[in-house]
Amino acid sequence: MPEAVIVATARSPIGRAFKGSLKDIRPDDLTATVVRAALDKVPALDPTQIDDLMLGCGLPGGEQGMNMGRVVSVLLGMDHLPGTTITRYCSSSLQTTRMAFHAIKAGEGDAYISAGVETVSRFIKGNSDMVPGQELTNEKFADAQLRTMKSSEGGLDSWTDPREGGDLPDVYIAMGQTAENVALLKDVSRQEMDEFAARSQQLTEKAIADGFWERDVVPITTPDGQTVVKDDGPRAGTTVEGLAGLKPVFRPDGRITAGNACPLNDGAAAVIVMSDTKAEELGLQPLARIVSTAVTGLSPEIMGLGPVDAIKLALARAGHAERVADGDGAAVHVELVERDPDLLVGGDDLRGERLVDLEQVDVVDGLAGAGQRELDRVDRAEAHDLRRQAGDGGGDDAGLQP
Repeated sequence: MPEAVIVATARSPIGRAFKGSLKDIRPDDLTATVVRAALDKVPALDPTQIDDLMLGCGLPGGEQGMNMGRVVSVLLGMDHLPGTTITRYCSSSLQTTRMAFHAIKAGEGDAYISAGVETVSRFIKGNSDMVPGQELTNEKFADAQLRTMKSSEGGLDSWTDPREGGDLPDVYIAMGQTAENVALLKDVSRQEMDEFAARSQQLTEKAIADGFWERDVVPITTPDGQTVVKDDGPRAGTTVEGLAGLKPVFRPDGRITAGNACPLNDGAAAVIVMSDTKAEELGLQPLARIVSTAVTGLSPEIMGLGPVDAIKLALARAGHAERVADGDGAAVHVELVERDPDLLVGGDDLRGERLVDLEQVDVVDGLAGAGQRELDRVDRAEAHDLRRQAGDGGGDDAGLQP
C-alpha cells in the first residue's frame, strides 16, 4: 500500500484582517500565487500528473465562493486540473490534506495539491454564513442562543452540558464564548492563559528572528503594487504583565482578552502531497510522511476540547500509546491545534489527563503570535520543525513523521 508524503510547502505572509497588509487582495489570487510557489519547488512534477486540487476554506462564500478551488486551477492555467473547495471551518485545509492522504492510500492517485485560504478582510463582500438582512440560523436553536446571550452577561461559575437537561446546545456559539465555557469547566485561570499567550508571542517572534519561515514565505504583490514579505504579527515585546492589563472581551468577568486570543487574519498556504513511490520516481526527498489522522466531536459549547480525543485516536491509529511519552528518546511531537490558544494552556489536564509536556506543544510559533490560519500552515510548520528535530536526534508526530 502506498504511503502519503509531503514534498513541498509554501505560504503567504499572514496579514491582520481589515487593517493589515493583505486586506485588499482577493483570496483566489492569493491562493494561486501560493500554490504556484509550492509547485515551483517540485519542477520534476508534471502538472498533468496532478490528480486534484483540494482547497480548504472556512467560509467559502462571497469572493471565496463559486468553488474557489476550481477557480484557482484555471487561474494557474491548468484547465485540466479538477478543483474542489472544502469547509470544516478552521481545520478545512487539514481536511483536504486528509483527503489527499486517503486518496493515495486507496490507490486513486499519486499527486495532490492541498491548500487553504481565509481572507477575513474580504468578508465585506459576503461569506457563506451571512446574507445581509436575512436570519439564517435554525429556530430550533433559539433557546440555546438566548442561553449564550445570557451567559455573555457574566456571573457564571460553571458550565453544564445542556444535553443533561434535555436541551439543544448552541451550535452557533461564538468561539470566544466556548473558550469561556472551557475555562469554567476546567478551571483554567486568566494567569495561565496569559502565560501561554505570552509564550506564543515570544516563540513566534524568535522564529521570525531566526529565519525559520524565510524558506517558505512567498512574496505577495498587493493591488497597489507593494510587495509583502513578512507577517503583520506578532506584537514584539509581549509580556505576561502587559497582557494582565487587558479587559475581557466576551464576558465582563471573563478570562478571554484580545491578548490571550489569536487575531483574525488573511493568508493562504499549500502543500504538495504525493505517494512515496511517485516521490521516489521523481527523485524527491519527502519533508514528512502522513501516518494517521482522526476527527472527533463533542458539545459545540466546549469545542476547544475537540483536539484532545482526536489526538488520542490519531495516536492509536499510528500505533502509539494514547499517553504521549518521551522516555526512550524518540519524542512524540504533538501540536494541539485550535483557534484559541487559551484552551490549550500548556497541554495540561484538558480532560483530567496530561497529554504532552509544554515543551512539546507548538514549539516553533503559536496561534496568539502567528494568528488564526488555515491549517495547511500547521502541516508546513510541523513538517519543517520535524525535519529540524530529526537533525538533533529524531522525532515523530501523531500525524506526521520526518
